[in-house]
Amino acid sequence: MNLDPKHLFAIASIDRTGGLTGAARELHTSQPALSRLVTDLEARLGAPLFDKRVRPWRLTALGVSLAQQGQVIQVAQERAGRAVEQFLVGDDGVIRVGGTPFFVDAIVSGMVAEFQKSFSNIRVDQSYGYPDQLIKLLLGGEIDVAICPIDVLDEELDLDFTPLLTARNVVACRTDHPLVGKPNLKPAALLNYPWIAPPPGSPLNLDLRSSLARLELERVRIAYSGGTLASVVNHLRISDCMAVLPHSVVFSMRQWGGISALPIELEAPTRTLGLLTSGGSNQPRSIINFADHLIASFDLIRDQIRRHEEIVVWGR
Repeated sequence: MNLDPKHLFAIASIDRTGGLTGAARELHTSQPALSRLVTDLEARLGAPLFDKRVRPWRLTALGVSLAQQGQVIQVAQERAGRAVEQFLVGDDGVIRVGGTPFFVDAIVSGMVAEFQKSFSNIRVDQSYGYPDQLIKLLLGGEIDVAICPIDVLDEELDLDFTPLLTARNVVACRTDHPLVGKPNLKPAALLNYPWIAPPPGSPLNLDLRSSLARLELERVRIAYSGGTLASVVNHLRISDCMAVLPHSVVFSMRQWGGISALPIELEAPTRTLGLLTSGGSNQPRSIINFADHLIASFDLIRDQIRRHEEIVVWGR
């Protein structure tokens, strides 16, 4: 026999509130209408649900069983309501984020943690990739957001691009490297020490080759290559190696200590680090909130870098 969930909910309400008056108020109906509902349901079932000889009504064995099911329905309704509310405010679901390894590890992972302080029910699934790979994943619906450097974005692609940081690289090394603090540092001095190369195929690897060529340093010794950001930084801290790294990455690691940037000017890449999302205005609120958080966080980083550089200039 199929029973209307509303009827089960009504039985549970009568039991919980202690009578028809409280239940009618809770269910936004009248007391006579609720009494007729109970009478009609008992007639249909062929058995009483309440012992009406006592006040307040007391559930029969069948009434107890049906009231329990009504309570289950009530809990399910409340959970469903909370789920809808969380979805509408963007505090529910999964956000799939892809990004270039060094930026994600040094900067974006911390921003994700800050985001989840406000949206604790959001799960973030993070993956690595380079621009061409990430664009394919976005277009294929396999990720929701990409953070990567872009040279030129094809206008025919249904993707939205929001600039976050202008690309800028520096020569990084340990803070007590022999070249740190050396007056009138010339590019030729960089030939006296080994280098760390980023993973093959990464935009940063191309930047390394291009920067060395422009400094007329065509032949350098590569001592280590292909590592993650953590492995590159650990190597730099211990060795005399140098590496070309994004300025924002080196800046973000200043609180960790051990890594510095040499005063060697590198030609800026033509790329811009930005946020890529699928085109259109029907994005879930959670993704909109996450994108807004990233944009605000990178705005803060730009301001911090600008203030730091002003202090350095005035301190000279």
